Amino acid sequence: MSVIVCDSFVIADWTDPGTHPGRPIAGLHLHRSDDEAWYVLSGRLGFQLGEDEVEVVPGGSVLVVRGTPHSYWNAVAEPTRYLLVMTPRIHALIEALHSGERSDWARIFEEHDSELLV
Repeated sequence: MSVIVCDSFVIADWTDPGTHPGRPIAGLHLHRSDDEAWYVLSGRLGFQLGEDEVEVVPGGSVLVVRGTPHSYWNAVAEPTRYLLVMTPRIHALIEALHSGERSDWARIFEEHDSELLV
């Protein structure tokens, strides 16, 4: 994973191995004050955006506007590579979740002006 951090946004280049298609990379949640976007480079990502489900192929993108419940997953049983464009607050949330220091995920989401819904 490579990450570019600016004052107003962060771009992360990530790959999901695709060992479990349909397994959420991120469970259903929302960000109260921050927008978030994905650009698929290879493979496919599935998204739940509010009540809708969409699948995004290479060259496609998704923008999730603040306040929208969303989840996403690798939609194929092979690696999917994508860019995630987010605010520094969402990046800090992801870093806190991946640190493994705490298991109270709902509280971590709250500390970053977000809400874990599932």
